[in-house]
Amino acid sequence: MSIVERADLKFADQYRWTALPDDDPKITGEPDGTLFNRKEGYEVLALINRFMTKYKFRQKTSGLKVERLIKEHLPIALKTQRHVEDWLVANWEEY
Repeated sequence: MSIVERADLKFADQYRWTALPDDDPKITGEPDGTLFNRKEGYEVLALINRFMTKYKFRQKTSGLKVERLIKEHLPIALKTQRHVEDWLVANWEEY
């Protein structure tokens, strides 16, 4: 079950919402070396919810912080899901 839904996202209108298959590695499983598209809404939403589950966040405000960090602060050089997650963990307290 997702904590954050599409309707909750603050930047929802700025993403593309291209349907991905249910078994697409971009939206299933653990963050890995799979490329992350920060402009694709389904990928952002999946990453937010996986991050929240992994780190036991229960409030939508935490998910919206993840979205804001991705949208406004994530370095452009970070391209994989794993690198994005690592950056979020390392920078959580700074923002």
